[in-house]
Amino acid sequence: MTTQNPRPSPTTRMLLYCGAIGGPLFSLVVVAQELTRPGFDPKVNALSQLSTGEGGWLQIANFVVAGLLVTASAVGIRRTVRTGPGRTWLPILFGIYGVGLVWGGVFVTDPAFGYPAGTPQGAPETLTWHGILHGLAPAAIGVALIAASIIVARRYRWQQRGAAAVVSWVVPVVYLLSSGLAFGLGDFRYLLAGGIIIWVWAAAVTADLSRVRAATE
Repeated sequence: MTTQNPRPSPTTRMLLYCGAIGGPLFSLVVVAQELTRPGFDPKVNALSQLSTGEGGWLQIANFVVAGLLVTASAVGIRRTVRTGPGRTWLPILFGIYGVGLVWGGVFVTDPAFGYPAGTPQGAPETLTWHGILHGLAPAAIGVALIAASIIVARRYRWQQRGAAAVVSWVVPVVYLLSSGLAFGLGDFRYLLAGGIIIWVWAAAVTADLSRVRAATE
């Protein structure tokens, strides 16, 4: 295993810190809106619906800003992870995660399940083109982060960091279980909880990488 220097270059460290901020920032803004947005029911309304109706601009901005931060971190990961598991796919997967967030902000979902006020209960009878495109974002993000967690677990094992490897194996399992509960019980709060866990895990990974030697130094 290569020797690691605890002081990466300032530029690379800044890029990785962007990823460390992106996930937690996105989570906090979503939770704050779900708790305060009039008429929004976190149980039946998915977080993407915050982009619709009055005040929807805030969630659109949240998608785009968090996505740009995560995309910047993908560049930092490419500069840092140059040997061992993940050297090829880890920056690509984080890039998909970041672009997926931006995509979710640019292409707004459709009103549904009684939100915004006056919207009929249940799913919309027809989807708009931007609603269809929006639906691609959560699927791409979910697959990318699950794959990234498996690769990171292998990388931590390669680095002989057993506890970190176990956490990285557990995170996608919890994410998938919470997703299953959300759709099985019709309660999107489980989906949000699983999302927050894997978004914060991704932020922790980029923060951890900021402490290793940058390959471009």
